[in-house]
Amino acid sequence: MALAFTLDPAVDRTLHDGLVTLWTDVSNAGGAVGFVPPVAADAVRPELVKHLASMTEGRTRLLVGHDANGEVAAAAFLTLNTHRLMRHWIWLYTVMVHPTHQGKGYGRDLMASAAEAARGLDGIEAIRLTCRGGTGADRFYEACGYKEVGRVPGAIRVAEGDDRDDVVMLLPLY
Repeated sequence: MALAFTLDPAVDRTLHDGLVTLWTDVSNAGGAVGFVPPVAADAVRPELVKHLASMTEGRTRLLVGHDANGEVAAAAFLTLNTHRLMRHWIWLYTVMVHPTHQGKGYGRDLMASAAEAARGLDGIEAIRLTCRGGTGADRFYEACGYKEVGRVPGAIRVAEGDDRDDVVMLLPLY
C-alpha cells in the first residue's frame, strides 16, 4: 500500500514524536541523516526543533508520508535558498524512510512527492541535496533522476579514521 504524503502538515505532538522516532530509527539503522548510531531521541529532538523553527520562519517546508496505520513512515524537508542569487533552487534535507518500510518503493515515492512539491513553489527550477559518500545513497538519488554535480572528498567525519565524501546532487525540475 502506498504512503499518503502531506506537504506542510500541522505539527502537533503526535507528528513531532513520530518525526523524532523516524529520525532516531533511521539513524540507528545506519541511515545517513546527520547522526551515527547509536543515537537517542534526546539527541535528535533539538535538531528537529531547528527544522521546525525554520518552518515557522517560512524558510522550510515539511513533507511527511504516513503509512496505512497513520504512522509517520517517511519525511523530508525542503528548504528555500535565502541567497538572492540562488533563490531559483531549493535544498532537500533529511530524507528518511522508516527501516521497516525499506524496499517497498517508498523512497522513490518520497522523492517524487518532493519534486512535485518543489514544482509547486514559485520560481523553483531545481532541487539540490547532499549525501554521505560510501552509503549508496548517491546511486539511489541517481535512480531518482538526480545528477552528481560536485564532491568534497573526506568532508564528513563519521568516526576517527572514517572520513566520507560529501556528494552534491541536483535535480532540474524542467
